[in-house]
Amino acid sequence: MASAILSPSARERSDDLPGWWADENRPRALTTTVPREYVHRAAVSEVFLTNWRQDGPGGWLVTAQWPRAHSFYGPAGGLHDPLLLIETVRQAGILLSHVAHGVPLDHPIIWQKVSYVLRPQALRATHTPADVALHVTDHDVVRRRKQLAGVRQEFRILRDGAELARASLTYTCHSPAVYRRLRGEYGDLLLANARRLPPSEPVAPPVVGRDRAADVVLSPADRADPTGSADRWQLRVDTAHPVLFDHPVDHVPGMLMVEAARQAARAVAPHWSLPVALDCSFARYAELDAPCWVGARAAGVGADGRREVAVRVEQHGRPVVDAHVTGLPLPEGLPDPC
Repeated sequence: MASAILSPSARERSDDLPGWWADENRPRALTTTVPREYVHRAAVSEVFLTNWRQDGPGGWLVTAQWPRAHSFYGPAGGLHDPLLLIETVRQAGILLSHVAHGVPLDHPIIWQKVSYVLRPQALRATHTPADVALHVTDHDVVRRRKQLAGVRQEFRILRDGAELARASLTYTCHSPAVYRRLRGEYGDLLLANARRLPPSEPVAPPVVGRDRAADVVLSPADRADPTGSADRWQLRVDTAHPVLFDHPVDHVPGMLMVEAARQAARAVAPHWSLPVALDCSFARYAELDAPCWVGARAAGVGADGRREVAVRVEQHGRPVVDAHVTGLPLPEGLPDPC
């Protein structure tokens, strides 16, 4: 079983930002990403984190860089994609589970909740990549036999020194043996993918704020919402997508669910298309061999110009994900929600 602890070398420990490099010959001025294995990514191009260090008792500083352009999380309306924030938080949580808490690399990390509230002004895209700093604190730490079993991490996120967002991530960690017991036959990666449904036809990309059909994760539903109170789609799951399925998995990834919530909110409230706040709770796994249904219901417009959309993803009649998306109009005259 692989160990997953990275420690700054003694020579690198100082009052300034120490790197995780153990090679004393590597120039301190150079910047690179953390190893892709520590954020559970196959493609180096999908790794956004650049460094980490301890930041007081129970606290950590993780640095990241957002690219000027990205094949999936690209800028729109002169702003970086807010879901880059969620992906960066995802990577930071996984990184810290390994380097700070010693969780082995082969232990699955399972989301329970993820949320953020951001300042739209701090998303402005410029002619250079965005340098992002995540100040992370651990809360509600659960250990079993000295091994991290679960944690809630709170994030204060800065972009070039200015407040960008607050975020929260709650996840659990499981040994491969426990994961196999939890998943049963669905934990068989080859079998799960052999039984996967083919991707359904996408809705028109502009309806969900996308340029390419390949990036659409909603399909027209063949039946209406049974309550008659929400718009309804089928979740479109394309396991060939190079970003959402960066590597093979045995269930629908959490980031695809987050994207589905964003696209559903855009479809029912197209003029409130900047998601300045998002809150997702994950109830169970979504399997690849059965359709998932996405329902969205928009509330009225608040006095401050916000509009909330409630999104639920279901499979076999049971909730998989519940999300609340708060949107503001794009792109000018945005109030400060923080």
